[in-house]
Amino acid sequence: MTQNIAIVGTGFLGMTLAMRLADAGAKVTLYESAAEIGGLASVWEINNIIWDKHYHVVLASDKYTRDLFVELGLADDFRWVETKTGFYTDGELLSMSDTLEFLKFPPLGIISKLRLGATIFYASRVKDWKRLEKVTVEEWLTKLSGRKTFEKIWKPLLKAKLGEAYKETAASFIWATIQRMYSARRSGMKREMFGYIKGGYARVLERFGEVLVEKGVEIRLNSRVQQIERLDSGKIKVSTAAARRGKDTKPQVVRQRTKYASFQAGAVVAPGFSGAFLSEPKTDGGTVVQFPDAGTDSYFDKVILTCPSNTAAKMLIQAEPAERKMLESIRYQGIVCASVMMKCSLSDFYVTNITDDTPFTGIIEMTAIVDKREFERNALVYLPRYIAPDDELFDRSDEEIERQFLDGLERMYPKFRRKDVVAFKISRVRQVFPVPVLRYSESLADKRSTVEGVYVVNSSHIVNGTLNINETVQLAENFFAEEFGGRTLAS
Repeated sequence: MTQNIAIVGTGFLGMTLAMRLADAGAKVTLYESAAEIGGLASVWEINNIIWDKHYHVVLASDKYTRDLFVELGLADDFRWVETKTGFYTDGELLSMSDTLEFLKFPPLGIISKLRLGATIFYASRVKDWKRLEKVTVEEWLTKLSGRKTFEKIWKPLLKAKLGEAYKETAASFIWATIQRMYSARRSGMKREMFGYIKGGYARVLERFGEVLVEKGVEIRLNSRVQQIERLDSGKIKVSTAAARRGKDTKPQVVRQRTKYASFQAGAVVAPGFSGAFLSEPKTDGGTVVQFPDAGTDSYFDKVILTCPSNTAAKMLIQAEPAERKMLESIRYQGIVCASVMMKCSLSDFYVTNITDDTPFTGIIEMTAIVDKREFERNALVYLPRYIAPDDELFDRSDEEIERQFLDGLERMYPKFRRKDVVAFKISRVRQVFPVPVLRYSESLADKRSTVEGVYVVNSSHIVNGTLNINETVQLAENFFAEEFGGRTLAS
């Protein structure tokens, strides 16, 4: 008998699992609370260009990502570029893109440079990451690099990503970061080559959605799951909240034309709707899709939750207290990220690390990698600020954040002019990645929840890596192999 499986969340984890389960013969339904697929890799429109809401890049060593994109038929769309890295420190913008520039790096003396280089080399060779979970990142880096180097370089970089939570973070965090960057050089290219897909993740998600629909996967957008309950019959009930739309008219079929493809969008009336469309059609001209105006219940053999752990804890009303406590104990770091489209580039650096006090915690110039023709000859810059989920910055207006961030750019780049900004857009996500505290992997709840037939698999289970698309796809592939691999899920 065909297994009927629900997956909550349409990030790369949920979608990769959906594809593998569909290929194994299961009937798969994907639930997404937002109006589009992709999760943290979703896209939006800025200055009439559809592009990534947050910055993403593919490394030459990202085997799982590259294999997935090839499977989706996107192999010919890869573009590879050699990148440069900058540092903004003591009010000065410096390049640190090769060994010679590292040796000339003014903020550190020769001994500090040698210790910093030795630290990175040593970390790239360490294999026992679990040992590093037992010591704080500050203690480990200070011992290896020295207090001066820690205060000048490591501490600002750690605070940029973790805020004050760096004090409780395990050394395995920086180990995983260094491992990822070093693996790119071991991949065979021997240089810091970064890649992207022509059209960005809009192209990837568009194709991924097409493939899922072709395989019979149902994608339910604007469907926020409220509750998961196992019934006496053995079936698992998934209850969703009422849709948020208030101006629905009669259902219609809408064609969505994007830059790269035409996709047939499907709409169905209450009590539910199919997931044949990938993003909520624009309401121009009264062409809208009717969504259910009340919550709905559906029934499955198995359910996989890929949402944040504390969100999963709220859904699992039958979870045992110990499991609920473990799920709720996972601490997340959030982000406020500005996408800035401007007429001129800021620098040649893809990443500019910042050790001074600025409103944002780094600068990512996407057009140091992506051809400017993708953006009508404009430059696209991301200004991220990683903060705790309860940080007051989340509640500031777009206008306040824009003013604050552009003030920061003016201080850093004397040639920057606000009049060159053609678009400024802000994304707020309160839960991006878990904070890897001491002994982090020992405190994780099992992927098999205490509710039989329900699994919780999310970024918290990336225990020896950093959050990125490659690690996410690898997690999906490993979980599928462990729980479903080798089994046919249909009669």
